[in-house]
Amino acid sequence: MILLVDDSRSSVNMLVNALKNFCRLGVSLNGEDAVRFARQNLPDLILLDIIMPGTDGFAVCDTLKADPRTRDIPIIFITAMDDLSHKTKGFDAGAVDYITKPFDITEVKSRVRTHLTLKLAGEALKNQNAILEETVRERTRDLRKTQIEVIDRLGKAAEYRDQNTGTHINRMSKYCRLMGKALGLSREEYELLDLAATMHDVGKIGISDNILLKPGKLDNMEWEDMRSHTRIGEKLLSGGSSRLLDLARVIAMTHHEKWDGTGYHQRLKGREIPLVGRIACICDVFDALISKRPYKDPWPVDKALAEIKKGSGEFFDPELVEVFLSLEPEIRKIIETHQD
Repeated sequence: MILLVDDSRSSVNMLVNALKNFCRLGVSLNGEDAVRFARQNLPDLILLDIIMPGTDGFAVCDTLKADPRTRDIPIIFITAMDDLSHKTKGFDAGAVDYITKPFDITEVKSRVRTHLTLKLAGEALKNQNAILEETVRERTRDLRKTQIEVIDRLGKAAEYRDQNTGTHINRMSKYCRLMGKALGLSREEYELLDLAATMHDVGKIGISDNILLKPGKLDNMEWEDMRSHTRIGEKLLSGGSSRLLDLARVIAMTHHEKWDGTGYHQRLKGREIPLVGRIACICDVFDALISKRPYKDPWPVDKALAEIKKGSGEFFDPELVEVFLSLEPEIRKIIETHQD
């Protein structure tokens, strides 16, 4: 069930017509009724207007997130203002996404579909421990396969927005695995790193298409919006008990931190940046350089490797840069195996 909360009947009618074939719908025209409805019916997703008379959307979100019964229900804010401060406040309150008015029906359907899929995947991961306790030893291999499939689908939530990112995700995670192994991590650790790295950009599901797919340079406000994908990813991956999800959360939040402290969002410096974040940063930048993007052609591998070397000690951990460059033959094999 999806709960639609908006004091505008015309907006509600538009959303109902767009989503009525997805699943059952509930409607509330004010904040107080929305809280009561959510507690009684526990919807799978809430589309919540920010500006409403009486209890506004932020207050409704705070109330639901403070209640153990409703705190895990994903909330997508609806706003008529494309205001960065509103978006930031909304994400801080616990929202997973936002939709601006006037509605783009295709975008509404896409975001609703994505977050319903994420919720199902998250619930499956949270229930993993209970499943394992009830499963006999002979089914361990099947459960592992299921877990990998769930994680793969979660990682593809970002890929769904951009057809060019699929091979990037695969290559980038394999570079991370390769580096983890070279650094002496156990097999369990570098396999976890491989899986977790596929979710490094999952927060991009919260970035609008006109920014994510823009062929030219981003302006300052668009760039701020793009940078928020690390925070969105961290929020999406938080709250579970899975070691894998927690590792993915750390990577999502820290893979744009830089060795000299000029990265984002926490501006961590040097070894303040978790090891997995430092590994992911190098692997992500390298593969972004050799990949075709709406705003650039792919770089040759030699030029991209030279750029990584150039950033040693400034953008990247110098010790990890040496490790990465030493793995050039294996890196080239990964590139050949996972072509765009």
